[in-house]
Amino acid sequence: MLAKSLVAFIGVGLIAGLFFGIYLIDVKSTGQLVFVEGDSISVVTEKSDFKKNEIINIKIINSGTTPLTFSDASYGLKITGLSGILMYSPVSPQVLSQLSPGDEIDFSWDQIKNDNNSALEGLYKISVSGTNSVGDKVERSTTVTIWK
Repeated sequence: MLAKSLVAFIGVGLIAGLFFGIYLIDVKSTGQLVFVEGDSISVVTEKSDFKKNEIINIKIINSGTTPLTFSDASYGLKITGLSGILMYSPVSPQVLSQLSPGDEIDFSWDQIKNDNNSALEGLYKISVSGTNSVGDKVERSTTVTIWK
């Protein structure tokens, strides 16, 4: 016969494992692309976990039904640490760019920061920002993890 405390610890472990699993399914969901009516933009990567020095391919997609305007040719792409410190932003000319509904643009990041150092292991936020026809900001972000 098992001790009461052992049964209690196993029960708590099973329940905690169930809730932690449900939490991870919600947090690590890779459903980055959702088409909606109105203004929307999506940031899509082929996966969420990358090895160090692996190329990260990023797609910026107008997933809404209205055209979006961007202040430069980088389409408002910024890669930051979770603390908000800018790690990378493509160098691009300051020209107005537009993305029609359903259009997409591709970027690649070689994990080299703006200061020419390699990105360290950790979580990074990839975000894009544009404006709709009346000047309202439309933005979206996703996170990726760089592993050793």
